Amino acid sequence: MAQFDQYKAQSPLLVIGGFFLLYILVTALSLPGAAILTLAAGALFGLAQGLLVASFASSIGATLAFLVSRYLLRDTIKKRFPERLAAIDTGVEKEGAFYLFTLRLVPVFPFFLINLLMGLTAIKSWTFYWVSQVGMLAGTFVFVNAGTQLAQIESLSGILSLDLILSFALLGVFPLIAKSLINAIKKRRVYKNYTKPKKFDRNMIVIGAGAGGLVTSYIAAAVKAKVTLIEAGEMGGDCLNTGCVPSKAIIKSAKVAQQMRQAEKYGLQSTTPQFSFKKIMARVQQVIADIAPHDSVERYTNLGVDVVKGYAKLIDPWTVEIKLNNGGTQTLTARTIVIATGARPFVPPLPGIEETGYVTSDTLWSKFAELDDAPKKLVVLGGGPIGSELAQSFARLGSNVTQIEMAERIMIKEDLEVSKFAHEALTQSGVNILTSHQALRCEERDGKKFIVVKHNDNEIDIEYDELLCAVGRSARLKGYGLEELGIETSRTVVTNEYLETLYPNIFAAGDIVGPYQFTHVAAHQGWYAAVNGLFGNLKKFKVDYRVIPWTTFIDPEVARVGINEQEAIEKGIDYEITRFEFEELDRAITESANNGFIKVITPKGKDKILGVTVVSEHAGDLIAEFVLAMKHGLGLNKILGTIHSYPTWAEGNKYVAGEWKRAHAPEKVLNLLEKYHAWRRG
Repeated sequence: MAQFDQYKAQSPLLVIGGFFLLYILVTALSLPGAAILTLAAGALFGLAQGLLVASFASSIGATLAFLVSRYLLRDTIKKRFPERLAAIDTGVEKEGAFYLFTLRLVPVFPFFLINLLMGLTAIKSWTFYWVSQVGMLAGTFVFVNAGTQLAQIESLSGILSLDLILSFALLGVFPLIAKSLINAIKKRRVYKNYTKPKKFDRNMIVIGAGAGGLVTSYIAAAVKAKVTLIEAGEMGGDCLNTGCVPSKAIIKSAKVAQQMRQAEKYGLQSTTPQFSFKKIMARVQQVIADIAPHDSVERYTNLGVDVVKGYAKLIDPWTVEIKLNNGGTQTLTARTIVIATGARPFVPPLPGIEETGYVTSDTLWSKFAELDDAPKKLVVLGGGPIGSELAQSFARLGSNVTQIEMAERIMIKEDLEVSKFAHEALTQSGVNILTSHQALRCEERDGKKFIVVKHNDNEIDIEYDELLCAVGRSARLKGYGLEELGIETSRTVVTNEYLETLYPNIFAAGDIVGPYQFTHVAAHQGWYAAVNGLFGNLKKFKVDYRVIPWTTFIDPEVARVGINEQEAIEKGIDYEITRFEFEELDRAITESANNGFIKVITPKGKDKILGVTVVSEHAGDLIAEFVLAMKHGLGLNKILGTIHSYPTWAEGNKYVAGEWKRAHAPEKVLNLLEKYHAWRRG
């Protein structure tokens, strides 16, 4: 060190300049060692001079790496880091300079990656340079300071010096300090036009009493927070009143009717079912009424939730105005607000559709309850899960059902063979499925209603008595004050991985957020909204979407978790498929329901489960074992080693694991064992 000081004293410009250029070179070429050089700058030149050298060298080198990426490596880097680049692009699109500043201050990625990835964005070179210069200054200071302390070590006892310990402690806690600083800056910017109340009426306000809102408010009450749940309509939301519950009730009635027609399969005499459609619809309403107490005002009040019936609107980030159903208004403040307003059926803007009339999965229950018979001619617009479930059910209850799908097949998100299976199942139930048919308009002529569709450049008229729109659902975004507060909404409310909106104290959960519009996902998000909203100042949790199951309740059911084969192909995964056919399952044979299969996607040669599709009776129940296995990292070998009762449907899960094991049997070991046993026989 003394010799270096002598060189520096004799040729300061040469020494400093050489180090400066070396630092630039290492940074510009994205070589490892920038952190070591920063420590070295402090050790060799002291705090002030080392900070000056390291700060400018790192920023210049970073900018050169940025330019190399922009002009030479753009295509290569994009292919190598597509997901990371997507996150960077999103941040730059919103506020490039501030986003880069936060990355520099709290490095989410290594700095060399930031340099390369930023070169692929539209941020200006000068902006990149000065923001990097400012953003890296604090971190550079911490490292240079640590370097100065390292230079003072002259013996082993020096390692235990207070200054060195404090310097490295600062090195460790700096990311936390920087993160807190960034969060404070963000909050100040977001809330600058509002005055935060000194006191709050509630810890949490939840808007919407569907699955997401119910779970959120339940958890808040369970941890003794003061929570108000606001709902203008029926408690339980769409799932209880117009979605999951009524649809499954009518699916059961339709299935029993179909079993009566096919009673010969069970050694009985087939018969045409005699029924009152009104009684079936009355049963649907009774099922809703039987389940309603689970989600009732009384139950949640007893759980400690303050339930208010009315329409809620955000006035500012902490204040909600409620137009009460019984008249008057109420204003409440809360430290945290959760929006869980759900979604509604999307109605396509077809010319004439409003004039001719239609029903959706929301409105058909009340309208059809008035009918003496199921609609004679029913057109179902949409080939997704909702459309397919209801098309099959009403066909089994006597309607002449035509299902129209613009895509080339129904249930387009499933594998081709699953779509074909579903197509065949619906056709056997009496549904006339028209794929690759585009709906153009609705007309009424001579007292008859028609939907005009286009197929192969030809227009076709399809007569109907009732038109059921089942082409998807759109988030309920209007009327809650989101636009006035500037909360970003496109098709859904935009949130981060913690379900926070633009305002860190306003969360969103359920169908209004996506990405999956399932009741169980809304409930899953409700937990995160409650915990992050109440305890986020201490610890926040990112929503886990890794293992999401779903089931389409046609007959037989189609259940899925993880990726399917077409997604594995799209992602370029080196995969293999293991299948088990239910025609080989004893329980399925006993029930004359052995038409279906289990299909498992695994990496080549490994038993790790990437995705499962089950097509069978009770598929929605069978998938649960695979969900558990994927959630906890258990492979097919673990399922194979688990005892399953005989004879049950669940044995199919064990047998598909056995198929995988058979395909990966250790042939060399088995050959040796064969020779061993031959030797033992003498």
